[in-house]
Amino acid sequence: MASEITELTVSPNLAGVPHVDFVEDVDQFMKSPDNDSAETVLKRQEELHNKFKFMEYNLNMKKSRLKNQIPDIKSSLDIVKHLMVKKDNTEPMSTRFLLSDNVYAKATIPPTEKVCLWLGANVMLEYDINEADDVLMKNLDAAKKSLGQVEDDLLYIRDQMTTLEVNMARVYNWDVKRRQSEKTSKP
Repeated sequence: MASEITELTVSPNLAGVPHVDFVEDVDQFMKSPDNDSAETVLKRQEELHNKFKFMEYNLNMKKSRLKNQIPDIKSSLDIVKHLMVKKDNTEPMSTRFLLSDNVYAKATIPPTEKVCLWLGANVMLEYDINEADDVLMKNLDAAKKSLGQVEDDLLYIRDQMTTLEVNMARVYNWDVKRRQSEKTSKP
């Protein structure tokens, strides 16, 4: 019965998103000591709604970054695998690589056992080809796992926002009915 009275149960999921309980009985909910008026309850709910919107925005940005990062990792992994196949060949390999948007440079790559991976933040490290393959595979798996978690968190946030919006509407409607009944009861 306590879950019907409380508006917010702080039992966060993995991303720290609070859980919102559905308000079954608005009359009972409004009798709670911390719910002194509909305006304060609606204000608290609106603040929580804004927090959910902020979390949703941040997760959508993270999702977008991951969706861009995964193809880049796959591309790097394909190149490393191609170099692994060509490392025993004595012929140099001709290729083109991207310098900037729509600007490519021609290069001739001799057979090699080493490859440099750009890690970001102005950091590039040299790896053995097999080690680079392992690093890229781990990065790809981590990015896919992270993307799945972000998508799950987004679904959870949307569910919580929907429940909160319904609760807000129920409290608002309860207040309208209360005001109407006060008007009709006054002589």
